[in-house]
Amino acid sequence: MINRVDITEEAIDVIDKLKERHGDLMFHQSGGCCDGSSPMCLEKGDLLLNENDVWLGTVHGCEFFMSKDQFEYWKHTHLTVDVTKGRGSSFSLEIPLGLRFIIKSRMFREEEISNLREIKFGEDFIQND
Repeated sequence: MINRVDITEEAIDVIDKLKERHGDLMFHQSGGCCDGSSPMCLEKGDLLLNENDVWLGTVHGCEFFMSKDQFEYWKHTHLTVDVTKGRGSSFSLEIPLGLRFIIKSRMFREEEISNLREIKFGEDFIQND
C-alpha cells in the first residue's frame, strides 16, 4: 500500500524531542489561518476532531488529519512532513524550538493511485461518548 503521508528523518528527530516533553502527538492540516497550510503538531487530543476531518495515516507514531475541504484539493497528492528553521505563526508545538513543520508535496503517479492506503472520514474515527 502507498502511504498518503510520509516524514523526513529531520522531522522525526524533532518529533522525538517533542514526544519527550509532551507525550503522544498528532498532526492536523487545516489550510486555514495560523500559517495557512502548514501542518500543526499538537498533543494528542488537544484538537477536537469532527465529521469535517479526514484521517490520512500515521507518521512516526503520530496520526495525521486534514480538514475535509483541504483534502478535496490534495486527494491526488502525496505529502511529506519536513521541518525548516524559522518561527511559524501557529500553535504547533515545534514553534518554541525556532523550527516549523512544512509539507512537501507531489502528485501521485498513475500506478500509485490504485494502491493508496485508505483514508477515514470523521464518522469512522470519532468515538461518541
